[in-house]
Amino acid sequence: MNHPGYKPDSQADPLPRSPRGIQSVEVGGRLLLALADRGRSLSLKDLAQEAGMAPGKAHPYLVSFGKLGLIEQDATGRYGLGPLAMELGLIRLQQYDPVRLAEPLLVDLAQATGHSAAAALWGNHGPTIVRIEEAPSAVHVRMRPGTVASLRDTATGKVFAAFHDRDKLRALAGERQGARDARWEAELARVRSEGVGLSVDQLLPGISAMSAPVFDQRAQMVLALTVIGPTPAFDPDPAGALAQTLRAFAQLLSRRLGHSASRAG
Repeated sequence: MNHPGYKPDSQADPLPRSPRGIQSVEVGGRLLLALADRGRSLSLKDLAQEAGMAPGKAHPYLVSFGKLGLIEQDATGRYGLGPLAMELGLIRLQQYDPVRLAEPLLVDLAQATGHSAAAALWGNHGPTIVRIEEAPSAVHVRMRPGTVASLRDTATGKVFAAFHDRDKLRALAGERQGARDARWEAELARVRSEGVGLSVDQLLPGISAMSAPVFDQRAQMVLALTVIGPTPAFDPDPAGALAQTLRAFAQLLSRRLGHSASRAG
């Protein structure tokens, strides 16, 4: 499921590059990624094409993956994910915890941006701050876990209003009572198009915030990553360096939660 107008950045992961690995493993891994992205069994020709390699080159990898149980062939000769891949997927789902995965990224996000970083989930009363990492600078914006973010007046709330489940939004008393005016709908369209919600001096004078959505393997928004800082030192440009860094962290966390832009499409 694509979110209207939302175009993820192609920026690389914002974390340090990992040490050099084994190239043949990475090449063969493209076959597994292709099967995961397509979500169905493929012929040798189609699978090799999806992975960007010749069938003759792909076949030895598939034989080895088959011996490990990562890939299996059906009666028609098509290749699909095998029992070991399914088992690994189930283990990964058991470890699924967006907040736990977000915690180390908040530290890196605060260091990368120089602003306080927060993670928010959808709670009983709306978007709720659950984790906070203070800015590395001497200027801190005080927040507390448990704080509920206003849908209309905060960057976190705007992101949830733009991307979160509509039925849950309607369940909020404020959403039922508030008039859905054209100006508000235009604001949500902007958030969807730019991939970030923005609040400049809106809730507190001198304080600005920017938030980006995080999606899971079902392409549903499960969490918001938000940076908060003093307005004079805050870059509100949705095409600027701060927005690019924030979106990159949100996309990295989405990938770790199983979200795939190509599969969602």
